[in-house]
Amino acid sequence: MNKVVALLKQQVGKQAADTPTPSPLMVWLNPVLRSIEEGMVVFEYKVRKEMTNPIGTLHGGISAAIIDDAIGTAVYTYGEEHFYSTINNVIDYMSPAYENDIVIAETKVIKKGRQLINAQCNIWNSDRSKLIAQGSSNLIRTSIPK
Repeated sequence: MNKVVALLKQQVGKQAADTPTPSPLMVWLNPVLRSIEEGMVVFEYKVRKEMTNPIGTLHGGISAAIIDDAIGTAVYTYGEEHFYSTINNVIDYMSPAYENDIVIAETKVIKKGRQLINAQCNIWNSDRSKLIAQGSSNLIRTSIPK
């Protein structure tokens, strides 16, 4: 197990706001880390009022942010020396989620190359019986060191 995964495993069961995360967006989304392995992460989110759209469902932009941030965390688990940046984020919206719902984001890296990484994320309702959204992204290695 690499050092990053070992460190993140200590955060399982905690909300992001209570952990040393480098992502201000993650602090705002405030998920609970449920499980983590190299290239894989599962987060749980409570849909808050400020995460909804005018019709009271989880805003598509928030779903996109959840997917992008969760994928970023899955990539981070590799402990690379440089940051990766999203170059595309393709999202399909399948079902609504509502204020106070709990949603689960399951993320995994599909292919890791030297410069590019492809990853996917599914957002489910709390019992994983309803797919809320699914997304896939490609990320590129930057020259920005961590």
